[in-house]
Amino acid sequence: MSIPAGYTYDDPTLAASPVTLADLADLHASVLWTDADAAALRTAAKILVPRTDAILDVWYGFVGANPHLVATFAGADGQPDDDYLTAVRGRFGQWIEDICLRRHDATWLAYQDEIARRHHPSGKNRTDHIDSASAYIPLRHLVALVVPITVTIRDFLAEGVRDGVTDGAGVEAMYQAWFKAVTLSAALWARPYSPDLW
Repeated sequence: MSIPAGYTYDDPTLAASPVTLADLADLHASVLWTDADAAALRTAAKILVPRTDAILDVWYGFVGANPHLVATFAGADGQPDDDYLTAVRGRFGQWIEDICLRRHDATWLAYQDEIARRHHPSGKNRTDHIDSASAYIPLRHLVALVVPITVTIRDFLAEGVRDGVTDGAGVEAMYQAWFKAVTLSAALWARPYSPDLW
C-alpha cells in the first residue's frame, strides 16, 4: 500500500501527545489489553490488509447510507466532496494496517492525537484543505462508530481463516483484539473534546 496523502505518522514535527505512557498503560488495563491481543492483530493483518479495499467499501457504504454521517464529508455546498472522501479513504485504509501492526509507543500516541485533532474543530478539514460545511465529527458518532467498525470485521476474519491465510489463529481471538484496539483508538480520539476531564 502506498502512503496516502496527509499521512504524517513519522513526521518529526508532529507534536507529542499529552497522553503519557502511564495513561496508556491504564487504558490498556481498562480494555483488557494483553500481549496476546497484539499477536492476534499481527495475524489479523495477514487477512485484513490485503482486503482493505473490500473493508472500506463496506464502511463507506454504511457511511453513505446514513445522511448524518456522510454530512461530515460535505463541501461548502452541502454535498459530499469526492476528493475529501478519497483522501480520507486512503488514510482510513492505512489505519487498518496500523491498528494491526503498530507498537503502542510515544510515536503511536502522537499520531492518535493527530487523528483526534482531525475529527475535532481544532483540525478538521485542514489536512485536505477542505472548505467543508461540517466543522467537526460529533463525539457521539465517533464513539458509536466503534460498533460498525468492529462488527463488520468478523466476516473478513472468518473468510481469511477459511482461506487458510493464517496458521490456525482463531477468529474470536483476532476479533476480540480488534474490538479492544478500536475502542482504545476511540478513547484516545475523544481526548480533545473534553481535555480537562479526559
